[in-house]
Amino acid sequence: MVSRTRPDIGFVPTPADAIAAMVKLAALTPDDVVYDLGCGDGRLLIRAALDYGVHGVGIDVDEALLKQAQADAERAGVGDRLSFHQGNLFEADLHEATVVFIYLLPHLNLRLRPRLLAQLRPGSRVVTHMFDMGDWPPDLVLPLEPSAEDSVIYLWHIPQKTAPDKAGAV
Repeated sequence: MVSRTRPDIGFVPTPADAIAAMVKLAALTPDDVVYDLGCGDGRLLIRAALDYGVHGVGIDVDEALLKQAQADAERAGVGDRLSFHQGNLFEADLHEATVVFIYLLPHLNLRLRPRLLAQLRPGSRVVTHMFDMGDWPPDLVLPLEPSAEDSVIYLWHIPQKTAPDKAGAV
């Protein structure tokens, strides 16, 4: 059962130019499994499935937006490749993801960062719109110009895991 908690952020649709840039920057292939954390109406996943043939999972707390996302995916002909789940994105199991899309506020990105680093396989990509991950330097920063939103897209690759030394430090 999903708890009825208030979302950490209200739904703010990702602009169309940012969606196009995010899916391109992620270098998607049909083998990718894409997660959209805070997916809202699902437009980003639908575009990724249409343009690149990916499978995807959207997670959001808003039941009405998730119903809209699933209906829109069905209408677009990609409903069999996308699933939308109501839940807390900070509790989501991300192990299957090869790409994670995020459009959240900076403090929420920072809360997610340890989960991304712990659960995603090395080489998996994280793409955010507008906000970075604090002191984790991105591999690429793409300002979208001209853009009414002054949008910026960030890309990270999950690094190789390092073994702890004998003292237990990583």
